[in-house]
Amino acid sequence: MIITESQAITEGDLKLQEKIGYSMGDLACNLIYTTVCTYLLFFYTNVYGLSAEVAATMFLIVRVMDAVVDPIVGTFVDKHTFKQGKFRPYLLYGAIPFAILGILCFTTPDFGDGLKIIYAYATYIGLSLIYTTINIPYGALTAAMTRNNKTVVSMTSIRMLCANFGGLLVAFGVPVIVTMISGSYTGEDARFGWQLTMGVYSVVGALLLLYCYSKTTERVRLDAQNDKNVKFKDLFHQFKVNRPLVVLSLFFIILFGMNAVSNSIGVYFITYNCARPDLAQWYGLLGTLPAFFLLPLVPKLNKLLGKVRLLEISLFLGIVGAAMLYIVSADNITMIFIARFISACGMIVAGGFMWALIPETIEYGEYKTGKRLSGMIYAIIGFFFKFGLALGGIIPGFMLAHFGYVANQVQTPEALSGILITTTLIPIVFLVVAIVDISFYNLDDKKYKEIIQVIENRKTEVNQVGPVDVSHV
Repeated sequence: MIITESQAITEGDLKLQEKIGYSMGDLACNLIYTTVCTYLLFFYTNVYGLSAEVAATMFLIVRVMDAVVDPIVGTFVDKHTFKQGKFRPYLLYGAIPFAILGILCFTTPDFGDGLKIIYAYATYIGLSLIYTTINIPYGALTAAMTRNNKTVVSMTSIRMLCANFGGLLVAFGVPVIVTMISGSYTGEDARFGWQLTMGVYSVVGALLLLYCYSKTTERVRLDAQNDKNVKFKDLFHQFKVNRPLVVLSLFFIILFGMNAVSNSIGVYFITYNCARPDLAQWYGLLGTLPAFFLLPLVPKLNKLLGKVRLLEISLFLGIVGAAMLYIVSADNITMIFIARFISACGMIVAGGFMWALIPETIEYGEYKTGKRLSGMIYAIIGFFFKFGLALGGIIPGFMLAHFGYVANQVQTPEALSGILITTTLIPIVFLVVAIVDISFYNLDDKKYKEIIQVIENRKTEVNQVGPVDVSHV
């Protein structure tokens, strides 16, 4: 059944089944892409056989490529509508290629060193391209399902629960399954374990994407004229007039950069600094476990504290946890785990809630320009989000190389110091900058409701007298 846009705005909520169906898309993406972001650097250096510097350079090059590709994909999404909808078809047709490339990224071919580097580039670039074509329309689908702000926050909370459940399955499950198959998660003998584990995760991820496609409905429909009016230069105009988008874009690269650095260096920290490789899965588990009791509280916390205050408190908790990790002795596992838990509590709330702000930036952009650029705005966010994730490979990779890390052997004091700095001090810097950035977010609930009303009044005027001039807004 097609539901009108006005219904999508005024309805108090969507059915729980549809919210869960939509959230399965993020679970799917996390099963595949979070495995890449968390373990691909470790796989390349300790299993595949690349040096840390070569792997870090590859992460950087792929992100530069994304800087070109993401806006192009976002523009294409905004300019085209298919019979299955504007955003949902990408889930349908991208699921299987995404799974295949996920498996290939964790496959070690019997090639020489040069060809292995080429293979790594080809598969990682391919995976990144497919992820872009799925993730941009998937994210934009939220704003196409409803314009009700409370519903968006509720959907986002469920989505982030599923995302963190995927993260839990990755952080805890991947090293356990690889070790069960190969006897260890490091060294050349672990290659088949990594390939088979990623095969299971990728197939499940593809099936979940197809389920997401089947259970969602696009309600906020646009006329064909909006598609025709979208131009690539609108990307740059958004950065000129859409302050909430600029603030949120910076926040994404900062926060996901911090999370990615912490997650990708975590396996090195617990393996070498703490000398407890047997606890890697438990260290990873603590990074996602708080999600299951904190994320359901996010709507109430948002109502009680407000957006900016909620994010500031969450970021401060992250700083406290990282500072404790720096101070506590690495052999004090109890305190290490407590510090990890405190940091995770802050990061999970901040990381979950910021996704609920993206639809607001879409509405604000439509308010300022008269154009609804869901795909383009998610492309902008997606680029910063993925570049932030890539920092999880770039920064630790170059830090490991700089401090003399050598895979699969006892590390020097200098290498251990580099791992500790990357685990603690670098994330603290990220979080301080994030607090400064989010203080400039100027779109509260009252202003948001006023914007929605202006947009609706504008559409009524268009139906009655023709296009409305918004250049004065």
